[in-house]
Amino acid sequence: MDDFSGRRILVTGGAGFLGSHVVDALRARGATDVVVPRSRDCDLTDATATERLFREARPDLVLHLAARVGGIGANRRHPGTFFHDNMAMGLHVLESARRAGTPKVLVAGTICAYPKFAPVPFREEDLWNGYPEETNAPYGIAKKALLVMAQAYRAEFGSNFIVLFPVNLYGPRDNFDLEDSHVIPAMIRKFVEAEARGEPHVVLWGDGTPTREFLFVEDAAEGLVQAALRYDGAAPVNLGAGFEISMASLASTIAEKVGYRGELVWDTSRPNGQPRRMLDVSRAKAYFGFEARTSLDGGLARTVAWYRAHRAEIQAAEASRETA
Repeated sequence: MDDFSGRRILVTGGAGFLGSHVVDALRARGATDVVVPRSRDCDLTDATATERLFREARPDLVLHLAARVGGIGANRRHPGTFFHDNMAMGLHVLESARRAGTPKVLVAGTICAYPKFAPVPFREEDLWNGYPEETNAPYGIAKKALLVMAQAYRAEFGSNFIVLFPVNLYGPRDNFDLEDSHVIPAMIRKFVEAEARGEPHVVLWGDGTPTREFLFVEDAAEGLVQAALRYDGAAPVNLGAGFEISMASLASTIAEKVGYRGELVWDTSRPNGQPRRMLDVSRAKAYFGFEARTSLDGGLARTVAWYRAHRAEIQAAEASRETA
């Protein structure tokens, strides 16, 4: 079966950044019955609410994408919340799926689960060879624990639970709130606003030396959909683009695309995060034929254009929340 026609699909987090693109990709492959629970209607950190969702939805396939996420700043401010909410959501979704007899569940993990000093490129076999980078360890460990749960349920109950580990994502519909956004949307917003105000410099966190790998969100959605169709194994699988770029080079590239010509100032009192991040993506190609298609240059151009087109409504929504 190479499409989703006739299947009822539950996508937790389906109204969010990644989830909304996954829903688009599912529908492009024939899905007509996609259930997207909203957090205001179903709190996945509550076991009773999650069980009720599964009883009512009775899905044939679940993509568990709901997560409490944010950049380094958000992780440092809310380590307990990030651990609890991600652990609780995954725990309740997998247990409810087991009890409901759901045929298949795909869980989205995180690159933050890898050890701080994992050899580059990160291979799935290295997931347990050290402690994650401290600023996002609670989030990463909560997500990695779901791999253990998925494999344990497979061994004891025969549950077809699969776990993928996506690299840093970016693209249209991302979160551009400077308080808790990830690095690419944060840089885009800072440069667009600095350019509009004529500011002579922009301050960025760290020293610019860490490297990161980025996967365009539409590519990530396609990878998840391919895995949902074609992969049924116990082994975790990385999902990425297979390259790395330094923060300094990334900042220069984004500034150029925005048209910002001021100085980039690195605040070394702020944390760098993990020194290097790049995935070995060979398993995804071998197991279900996934390869990223969108270049960083092309993806950044589309993301900058989307932010410019939606900048006013983003600012209006923020102002509305502040006065509520």
